[in-house]
Amino acid sequence: MPDLHTHSTASDGTLSPAELVARAQAAGVQALALTDHDTLEGLEEAAAEAARRGMRFVPGVEISVTWGGRTVHIVGLRVDAGNAELQQGLAGLRRFRDWRAEEIGRRLERAGYPGLFERARAHSNGRLISRTHFARALVEAGHAETTREVFKRFLVNGKPGHVPGEWADLAQAVGWIRAAGGRAVIAHPARYGFTRSKLRRLIGEFREAGGEAMEVISGSHSRDEVFTMAAHARDSGLLASAGSDYHGPENPWIELGRLPELPAGLRPVWHDWSLNTASTAPSVAV
Repeated sequence: MPDLHTHSTASDGTLSPAELVARAQAAGVQALALTDHDTLEGLEEAAAEAARRGMRFVPGVEISVTWGGRTVHIVGLRVDAGNAELQQGLAGLRRFRDWRAEEIGRRLERAGYPGLFERARAHSNGRLISRTHFARALVEAGHAETTREVFKRFLVNGKPGHVPGEWADLAQAVGWIRAAGGRAVIAHPARYGFTRSKLRRLIGEFREAGGEAMEVISGSHSRDEVFTMAAHARDSGLLASAGSDYHGPENPWIELGRLPELPAGLRPVWHDWSLNTASTAPSVAV
């Protein structure tokens, strides 16, 4: 079973791309996709390590999108990291991320929590600072016990560190992925808490833009949500994807490759890929 949604230190994961590949192989993952947030930075390192180990690697990315007044995520799989259109689109999102990180720090300081931007940057690679890095910084500073608590108390709408996202629109994100030769996937669709009609509207617009798949299996989906998302995939004719959304070993409830089989009657997103052939070169255009 492939694991087609993971993160490394290139964004908000805690393992380097090479460490992530090694852990995935030890966990028996058949094929691994690295899908860091709005960056392709870790793909070359991960691909090289996968080739060294004789493991199948799928280059990917997770793109931040504003849709229906909410932030949703679109995963791109088997993207060409050298594609200029994808690179330029992601560069724009990272510029917003840079400003947002500084603004989160300013808002937290005004609320009586100084020095959090510097702490968050220390938890990051210094080039992409996310809300997750702020969550770790707030825990480290003793303002909360867990990162989940941080999000509820500090970083969601109405809380002192909340900064609204201004991301790509849905058609843009899908267009960048398709321009790079990739396959677009709606990430963890049950997480957004959409009503059935709103989720169907998202799926419809996604398909119209050229999107092809949705995550039926996700580390954040319950058993009931898996079957609900499977029904949406069948009804809409979307391919089905599976990914842990792994960020690191400090979250033991989500582990690489610990994924159930897809429900019956679904066509997997990897149906036309050769996942049994090991990578033999550090190319990211698999």
